[in-house]
Amino acid sequence: MELRSSRWFKPRTEASAQHRAAMHALGYRPEDYADKPVIAIFNSWNDLNSCNLPHKYLTEAVKRGVVAAGGFPVEFHSISTAADFMMPSDLIYRNLMSIDVEETIRAYPIDGAVLLCECDKTCPAQLMAVASADIPALQLAAGHRMSGWFNGQRITYATDWWRLWDQYQGGQLTQGEWDQVEASISCSLGGCAVMGTASTMKLLSEVLGMMLPGTSSIPASDSRRVAAAEATGRRIVEMVREGLTPSRLMTPDAFDNAIRVLAAVGGSTNAIIHLTAIAGRLGIRLTMNTFQKHFRSTPLIVNIQPSGEANMDDFYHAGGVGAIIHALLPILNDECLTAVGKTLGMVYGSVKSTNNQVIASLDAPISSRPALTVLRGNLAADGAIIKSSACSPHLMKHRGRAVVFDNYADMVERIDLPGVVQDEGDVLILRNSGPVGAPGMPEWGALPIPQSLLKRGVIDMVRVSDARMSGTAFGTIVLHVVPEAAVGGLLAYVKSGDVVSLDIEQGSISLEVSEEVIAQRKRMWRNEIPHYDRGYLRLYQRHVMQATEGCDFDFLSLPPGQHPTLAEPIIGKS
Repeated sequence: MELRSSRWFKPRTEASAQHRAAMHALGYRPEDYADKPVIAIFNSWNDLNSCNLPHKYLTEAVKRGVVAAGGFPVEFHSISTAADFMMPSDLIYRNLMSIDVEETIRAYPIDGAVLLCECDKTCPAQLMAVASADIPALQLAAGHRMSGWFNGQRITYATDWWRLWDQYQGGQLTQGEWDQVEASISCSLGGCAVMGTASTMKLLSEVLGMMLPGTSSIPASDSRRVAAAEATGRRIVEMVREGLTPSRLMTPDAFDNAIRVLAAVGGSTNAIIHLTAIAGRLGIRLTMNTFQKHFRSTPLIVNIQPSGEANMDDFYHAGGVGAIIHALLPILNDECLTAVGKTLGMVYGSVKSTNNQVIASLDAPISSRPALTVLRGNLAADGAIIKSSACSPHLMKHRGRAVVFDNYADMVERIDLPGVVQDEGDVLILRNSGPVGAPGMPEWGALPIPQSLLKRGVIDMVRVSDARMSGTAFGTIVLHVVPEAAVGGLLAYVKSGDVVSLDIEQGSISLEVSEEVIAQRKRMWRNEIPHYDRGYLRLYQRHVMQATEGCDFDFLSLPPGQHPTLAEPIIGKS
């Protein structure tokens, strides 16, 4: 098999002579790398990304595996998307990170890639990149962090964070107690130890064949994470020799499987956007109908925060992804390939749950109702999403007075003012927070409950926005309203005092205003969102697509049916 990297090193040309001389300058002789798969290790840690920081040390284990299997490892540092710090939204930089990785692959002599991920957007960004490049690739996660303790109880970042924050805002926790929460809830390196976006995307990566079986949910502090790193390094060399590329693994059937697993675990709503974007890079179109079909026919079988009670340690020890796949095999396509080149049925057929209170079965699910629901109606003509498993039962069908906030700053300024929100029956509306409007669709969708209501014991209200929310959050929260307000969606024309109706069982969300009134408001509407005149944000606002298209750039997503091809560089003088 001819290696891609040989185009840089083998020919007896001036350009290749320069490449070999550059390798000498790095201390390598031709026999060190000639005819060996060159494996790029994309490291996504930085000193402000506590989720990904373990990769600073795991890289050496990956390198050992690559060398042991006869490959040549080279380490690259990509940008990192630390959700804790990036403002206004790390989703903005998911697309940039994908370009960073894809273009590095294109420009360098790389035969295969190991992608070191964890925090929310690093995982989908890397999958988008290698879907476009379509060279053999494997992901390795850093693992989830430890849970903390407060007042004698285990607390897990970040689902318990939102619950305790509401208690603090409502006066139920003192300042001293809250200081203890801040110091103890996030007490080690690694990702969130609940089924938030990071955990969801890791397990979906394994389902798609992009992580080694059994490795997606190993805790960060477990020594088996190091063993997984070395095994990943060994396996990627074999995948290069086998020609096992992302397009052979991430097939339409594999995405169908991933959607079912997403529903079964009550995973992050953000995964819907990410799966759509990854599939789009492969010329596979995932529609809201596709998601709804699988959501409706897949029960919730995992009892984990925010849709349940357990955390990721419990999930891992109950059997992890393997137990989930085993339980779902009757409704999955078991012929899809895994990262080891064997089918889903062959790899996971004998892995069973060891704790039915955490990972249940199709026959005795945690809940037979869908964990995620697609909503449609005049307020969301192209769709919206709600995590129905994390909703309050009394709000599943609701009709209330709209309280409209034009943007995030407006919400922060007015949410607690007397008279703005009258009671818990109101429907809080946040607009201009979508992909174009914010920009970057920040996790502002979980609007805060007004302090006056928190003090009365109100813990949930219906909230509607064109934003996202953290995969760790809970509540009756309608997200990803498409079209967003900034591009003229109906959300732009809602006024405070209008009536909004929600029926999760029927999958509907509607604004009860006549077409004539809506048309009049549309004529009066002026788009006042901020526009950027330079830099990456200008590129982002002009080319980002809507949530139903994965918030990818229009020039990176492929038309349905088109196969990804890497635009190879012309090998010549540098």
